[in-house]
Amino acid sequence: MPTANQKLAESLAVLHQLQGEGRRVFSSKQFKRLDRERLLKNGFLQEVMQGWLISSSPNARDGDSTPWYASFWEFCARYCDGRFGAAWYLSPEQSLFLLAEHTAVPTQVIICSPKGTNNKIALPFGTSLYDLKQSPMPPAADLIVRDGLRLFTASAALVRVSETFFKNNSVEVRVALESVRDASEVLSRLLEGGHSRVAGRIAGAFRHVNRADITDEILKTMKSAGFDVRETNPFSREQPLEIPVRVDPPIVTRLRALWDATRETVLEVFPQPPGLPADKDAYLRSIDEIYRVDAYNSLSIEGYTVSMELVEQVRSGNWNPDHIEADRQQQDALAARGYWQAFQNVKANVAQIIEGTNPGQLVKSSHRDWYRELFQPCAVAGLINISALAGYRNDAVYLRRSRHVPPRWEAVRDAMPALFELIENESSPAVCAVLGHWLFGYIHPYPDGNGRIARFLMNAMLASGGYPWTVIRLEDRDAYLAALESASVATEIRPFATLVAETMKRPAR
Repeated sequence: MPTANQKLAESLAVLHQLQGEGRRVFSSKQFKRLDRERLLKNGFLQEVMQGWLISSSPNARDGDSTPWYASFWEFCARYCDGRFGAAWYLSPEQSLFLLAEHTAVPTQVIICSPKGTNNKIALPFGTSLYDLKQSPMPPAADLIVRDGLRLFTASAALVRVSETFFKNNSVEVRVALESVRDASEVLSRLLEGGHSRVAGRIAGAFRHVNRADITDEILKTMKSAGFDVRETNPFSREQPLEIPVRVDPPIVTRLRALWDATRETVLEVFPQPPGLPADKDAYLRSIDEIYRVDAYNSLSIEGYTVSMELVEQVRSGNWNPDHIEADRQQQDALAARGYWQAFQNVKANVAQIIEGTNPGQLVKSSHRDWYRELFQPCAVAGLINISALAGYRNDAVYLRRSRHVPPRWEAVRDAMPALFELIENESSPAVCAVLGHWLFGYIHPYPDGNGRIARFLMNAMLASGGYPWTVIRLEDRDAYLAALESASVATEIRPFATLVAETMKRPAR
């Protein structure tokens, strides 16, 4: 007679087989009733709605949105395939968001299909699908499939979205405009639909982003076909968005657009930089003095149980994992040791920065050293795989209880050079500090440690303007994470810039 554990193991084997190649979403029909009930009871599955399940973890707490947000887009694809077959697609607006690497989980996704019933389908954590009846299906050339989702192409979506979308979502539109290689991609759709007003809007948009060659081609061709086209600028800002005339990966264009859209707000919020310190030794001593407070708060924000006594034990050299078994087994102590090692690297880099070294160029190479030092103790002790020290992630990553989903791992290798290019070319230390911190976490390039490295980066950039080392305190954790969420999901940087500026003025304690 099999034991309860043996029965659960058999059910887990079924789940393991279905999870091949990272699958997280399943139809209830794929499990026998007893397997399904065991896996649900033990927390390895969660029910989304009747007939649909997602992978979970027994460690997930009640109210933890992470399993759902991690499965959201796969659920959309599999649910729609199961209900509509191939006769469905996402709205042009949502298509542009995804094509522009805007991966935040929306509160509602509009699914268009001839089989739609104009009904809202409620889903966990306030999300929903709306199945909009739309007939007939768009031309096959207007649609693509990416990660199982049926999207409009960038050109087809630009023709279909409203002028309001251009005004309110300039970052996504900018990415779409840059992805258009030739005027013919939009002209065919403008001509076939007789879209003279839309043609004027799109022509103005291309001129606004310095693609006058495409603007002129649209206007000439529409005129020759007998259409009266009046060019208009659909964007809300007067200044042009600087776009190099080359086709970059969408994540690169997105990062440039996010930087451009938010830097002025940082400049409004932050005080003028005091300039590099005259007494450089005193500045470095102040960093030494703040270490204990910084380590305690930074590690505690990440969920480690760290006491000031542990921080001092590591700092004084009384922690010895090579010869003391208890020290080697304490993951929190290993994290504290790694933080100490990384902090020394950062301080050495700050010494170079206040001597005049270009901070962007220095951090571009040094952040890899910070990462290795953070996790070297855990890797050597065998608590994490030694391959974790290799660097950037090779898998998807999800942030606990956050609607922001970091870019696909394939995009990280394009995103990181683009981020450091922005930092190197930026004249304001405050902008580098605030946007550098935010966008480093936005990209989330490493399997772990991204928050700690982002705060190191922030302080290295603050040092380049002579600002003091700034500690984000544990007591401000909720406000800090909420401000980063607002920036990543809604491109609203003011709360985060204000938090950093105000925290900087207060003495660390």
